[in-house]
Amino acid sequence: MNVTDPIADMLTRIRNASRARHTEVLIPASRTKLAIARILQDEGFIEGFTEAQDGPAKMIRVQLKYVGKVPVVSGLKRVSKPGLRVYAGKTEIPRVLGGLGIVIVSTSQGIMTGAQARRGQLGGEILAYVW
Repeated sequence: MNVTDPIADMLTRIRNASRARHTEVLIPASRTKLAIARILQDEGFIEGFTEAQDGPAKMIRVQLKYVGKVPVVSGLKRVSKPGLRVYAGKTEIPRVLGGLGIVIVSTSQGIMTGAQARRGQLGGEILAYVW
């Protein structure tokens, strides 16, 4: 299947799986998606992830995290889209829910959270909000 926005597809798969109370979800792998999954794991939004070989295609198996029966990920929003890219300078990186959520930013140093980009004095493309 041809997907025009693979990052939005990844976020939608995680959102749908967590609302359906699945324990894990399979996502087609790429370096960008692996970096986003690593950020989600480091920030405590998912249990973990592994790379899996599903025939000829590499997949990412994401284990979702719950507190009781409530998903830890309550919201995911794709900000910069293929039709409208959104960039922010080092002083313009937004905060999500007053610091309760995270911003995922693609910088010249790689994909990182908004807090890491602010510390490193980096701006870049705002990929997504997670809360």
